[in-house]
Amino acid sequence: MNIITYPSNQNKLYFFNFSPWRMMQIENFFYAPLNQKFICKDLDDALSKGLDKNSNIFIYGIIEFPKVEEYAKENGLSVYRIEDAFIRSVALGSGFAKPYSLSIDSRGIYFDPRKPSDLEYILQNHQFSSELLERAKRVRAEVIASKFSKYNHLSHEKIAIDREKYNKVILVTGQVEDDMSIKFGAFGLNNSDLLEMVREQNPNAYIIYKPHPDVLSGNRVGHIPKAITDRCANEIQTDISIDSCIAVSDEVHTLTSGAGFDALLREKKVFTYGMPFYAGWGLTSDYRTCDRRTRELSLDELVASTLILFPRYISPKTGAFCEVEQTLKELKEEQEHYFNNRFYRYKVNLKGYLLPRIRKIVRAILKPFKFKI
Repeated sequence: MNIITYPSNQNKLYFFNFSPWRMMQIENFFYAPLNQKFICKDLDDALSKGLDKNSNIFIYGIIEFPKVEEYAKENGLSVYRIEDAFIRSVALGSGFAKPYSLSIDSRGIYFDPRKPSDLEYILQNHQFSSELLERAKRVRAEVIASKFSKYNHLSHEKIAIDREKYNKVILVTGQVEDDMSIKFGAFGLNNSDLLEMVREQNPNAYIIYKPHPDVLSGNRVGHIPKAITDRCANEIQTDISIDSCIAVSDEVHTLTSGAGFDALLREKKVFTYGMPFYAGWGLTSDYRTCDRRTRELSLDELVASTLILFPRYISPKTGAFCEVEQTLKELKEEQEHYFNNRFYRYKVNLKGYLLPRIRKIVRAILKPFKFKI
């Protein structure tokens, strides 16, 4: 039996930009026998809890902790940045669904093109064996067959379009506009800008606009004014899966959305207007460039890097470390249960509706005490 272990999980682990609920959500990704975990506010807090040269530092997201990072540099400590990976869960992360994969990055963070990340390093430098590429083919086939994307709670339906009236069908994907991937990877563009640019460049296309599910849920921001969608989109899709929208489309246009990666897996033409992790490798038509990305990759090499080599996975059933194939299998079983069991679906959806709103209320109450939740 191949037991998965991670050296970064050994000894003492110090977590920054973490609330107790977030730690509960992802604690399994940091399991190691006898290790110790500490949630810290700042460097002084960490030092009071024993931060030393036998420690690893983890920061959620891209927020900077200058004193912590300077201490790490002076003492030779590793700093890892944490973010969701690319096949996450059935329900939404903003609805408190636990993730089944994480990006844990020692160089940067995959959605920030300003500097290298571990994923970019793999894409630029890894020598892919024939066995790994065959495995990547199988993983991609399973993702396509199961119609997976990052979130997997929307039903799959066929979209009917009278193609004789239009020269092509384009899917434009909306994003959460205060998301860090937009802040650092979209170079000042937002959802409205993207939709208007696509319409201007494609006057005879049938354009489907799909808002981000976190925006539709009311948990995050990113709505486009109705005047713009009326002028630029033929259809707005809110209730069916991204897989269904990609399936009917000839092209997918996006700022930095992971939906562009989903479309590449399905061998669609993808146009990027920001600089997502999958752009710059010869597989997409890119509005921007990244000078560090000089290699041309095959689709299987992109899949091997992004879904096999880079993320850390846990089993949806047991919470133990596993490979991507096991996560995909168990995620499929959970998704089928979600679609086929009305009571379970209601429970998941109710949790996704109530918990973010309860959290906002509790945060407002605790804000004067500067307590993070």
